[in-house]
Amino acid sequence: MANLTPQDQENKFQEKIDANLYIEPKDWMMDRYRHNLIRQISQHAHSEIVGMLPEGNWITRAPNLRRKAALLAKVQDEAGHGLYLYSAAETLGISREEMINQLHTGKAKYSNIFNYPTLTWADIGAVGWLVDGAAIINQVMLQRASYGPYARAMIRICREESFHQRQGFEIMMTLSNGTKEQKAMAQDALNRWWWPSMMMFGPNDKDSPNSADMTKWRVKRESNDELRQRFVDRVAPQADFLGIKIPDEKLKWNADTQHYNFGEINWDEFHHVISGHGPCNRERMEARIKAHEEGKWVRDAAAAYANKKRSKAA
Repeated sequence: MANLTPQDQENKFQEKIDANLYIEPKDWMMDRYRHNLIRQISQHAHSEIVGMLPEGNWITRAPNLRRKAALLAKVQDEAGHGLYLYSAAETLGISREEMINQLHTGKAKYSNIFNYPTLTWADIGAVGWLVDGAAIINQVMLQRASYGPYARAMIRICREESFHQRQGFEIMMTLSNGTKEQKAMAQDALNRWWWPSMMMFGPNDKDSPNSADMTKWRVKRESNDELRQRFVDRVAPQADFLGIKIPDEKLKWNADTQHYNFGEINWDEFHHVISGHGPCNRERMEARIKAHEEGKWVRDAAAAYANKKRSKAA
């Protein structure tokens, strides 16, 4: 494409996307496409890593060995998801060190949902059921994203997220079928996690600054509002099955649309949290920076070992 005009290059690029062909790392791509992918994939990676923190808080306090083993496996999965995604982003020409520095300095964002505290064991169930459930709905379409490394990373991530969602629902079902106090814990967790989970899909379509381009480039296949509606339609019957009530007085099945109606999200809270002022923003960043600094000796040792091997090979 070197002899083509910039406009011809863009046209060829879009034609390839419209033909449902992958864009690969060595292919020509628009600068805006590369920039937006780096933003989205790195934010996704940061969310997986930061998302380990609220759940890791309950590993030593899980109610039995089975629950502890399952939670350990889930947190380990999330570390792996972060690795896959950082690796995918690196193929776009940004280093992992730069991405992590952007996170630590506040330049890069992560999902607002992880700035809320896990106060009881029921929260681990709600996070699995609602947060991972929302993640699956949001991420299934990314298995068909136009950028090859991102799409391929999402295949395994989605498979593992489905286990996490089922694990969370099973915890909520156990609590809902338990004592009066346990059912109250499940209801309390749903009350606190419902609206933050609804926010996970991002702003309404009319207010989402990047959605139009990402849809045109087929990184996203469905809009924020479409995905949010699917989440509500899927979760509302599950809540009825559990015998607990979603905290939305406007939630009602609409026979005409064949979807649930639901209330308005508090977007002021969304912007407050994502701008760094949520209940746990400072705590999450302090924990991540501390872990990064304390792990420096591991990175140094790995680099020294790699350099030694290269010297011997030379």
